[in-house]
Amino acid sequence: MDGIDAVLATLDPTPNILHARHYPWPPAILERLRAAAADAPLTASQLAQLDSAAGETFASAALEVIGDYPGEILAIGSHGQTLAHAPDASPPFTLQIGNGAIIAERTGILTVSDFRTRDIAAGGQGAPLVPAFHAACLRDERENRVVLNIGGIANITLLPARTEEPVSGFDTGPGNCLLDAWFRKHREGAFDRGGAFAALGLGREVLLKSLLEDPYFHRPAPKSTGTDYFSLSWLAQRASLSDFSPEDIQATLLALTTHTIAAAIKKASPDCERVLVCGGGVHNPVLMQGLRELIAAPVESSAVVGLDPDWIEALAFAWLARQTLKRLPGNLPEVTGASGPRILGALYPA
Repeated sequence: MDGIDAVLATLDPTPNILHARHYPWPPAILERLRAAAADAPLTASQLAQLDSAAGETFASAALEVIGDYPGEILAIGSHGQTLAHAPDASPPFTLQIGNGAIIAERTGILTVSDFRTRDIAAGGQGAPLVPAFHAACLRDERENRVVLNIGGIANITLLPARTEEPVSGFDTGPGNCLLDAWFRKHREGAFDRGGAFAALGLGREVLLKSLLEDPYFHRPAPKSTGTDYFSLSWLAQRASLSDFSPEDIQATLLALTTHTIAAAIKKASPDCERVLVCGGGVHNPVLMQGLRELIAAPVESSAVVGLDPDWIEALAFAWLARQTLKRLPGNLPEVTGASGPRILGALYPA
């Protein structure tokens, strides 16, 4: 929930970003989003109002990145802001707000949104959805690759060099979400810039061991999770936090992220030859160094293969919107566990 990443891009013959901008949430909306994701009670009217407010903000972000671009824009692909994600509940559900009708109305551009629910309706996890884009743009027949996205939640995409082998992937667990939430609780600012707060502490083995016992880390794929699960309340339920300094807890949370990512890659892709990292976590040198110490293969920013790590997620949903318009599947059943390929998203014509 650090903001909205918006890109203006062409996709043929290969993805090319024309403009990109990070658009912060207005503070009043951000406060409401965080409260809602933390299970603060909301009336139906309050949720509907927040959905509309998020839609207006997404529309503003789209208009700002478009600017005075003279070309024709085919569509907007809007992931929305996740407030809840429980694909294993009965019945399963996921909720991304940011009213697509408002985006289409304010921009005058066809908008595709609500990508995840169709995959969940087909028995899938609804996430991660970016592996199809990773496969289209980052697969290389010369080496076995893993694409690692470190956002609030971390997810991996396994890209075997042999094209006859299927692409797979899953959410490994917390990426930045616990680090950001713990930092905000004890320091000023939105996140631990450069990993400086974590670098002040020492990872506590007894705390890390307790956190690693969570069943999610031991479940087989397909699996996905969300920040509504890996939250500060989750942390408090698993340890007596008063036994440790805030800095040591931050260092341990960083170790939780690196250990769960490394363990997932080692188990799912033991022959991995390169890990390409994207998302906000790529800018945390302490986190990146922790990964390099635990993973035998080179761990590098996706920039080394020509894709800016800050904008891959936004670019992926532009690509998924185009898939929808072409009436092509956007999910990979091998990743999500859906009963088959599905055309994703709801369309709001201009």
